[in-house]
Amino acid sequence: MVKPENKSVGILGGSFDPPHKGHLTISKIAIKKAKLDKILWVVTKKNPFKKNPFYSLSQRIKLTKKITRNTRKIQIVHLDKIIKSSRTINMINYLIKIKKIKNIFFIIGSDNLITLHKWKSWKKIVKLSKLIVFSRKGYDSKSKKSIVAKYLKSKIIFINNKPIIVSSTNLREKNRTSN
Repeated sequence: MVKPENKSVGILGGSFDPPHKGHLTISKIAIKKAKLDKILWVVTKKNPFKKNPFYSLSQRIKLTKKITRNTRKIQIVHLDKIIKSSRTINMINYLIKIKKIKNIFFIIGSDNLITLHKWKSWKKIVKLSKLIVFSRKGYDSKSKKSIVAKYLKSKIIFINNKPIIVSSTNLREKNRTSN
């Protein structure tokens, strides 16, 4: 039997296609600001809202392990096969029911907060976890007026970080044009 974990655990889920220093930076900020004991980078096979990944799943897992190797509070996990889903709600349920993690912080960018109401079981996601929302250039004011922000009122931890210039999209485009 798994013993309940009273630690504060952050979840940064995504395809990490590819992972980059921006992911690492927001993870370190979240650990500090929310006093997290650790962050799980949950690498998914495919983002249901995006087209097929540029890098293979095994490449992305290797890259995430490489970029986080010197950060002991970040752990890389791939749960799609175990929970047979890449849906956030299924991952959170698994972490609560099977891994017995009680204090979950779900980390997203302000761009994702705008569309979070379109995610499967979004109300359960925000009920079972606390939201940490990072600033993304051009999305902050709209995110604070989003359906989920209005629903949660002041229960969101907004982190006004310096803009992170690097993005997975830009890195993929660079790789496509250099090949």
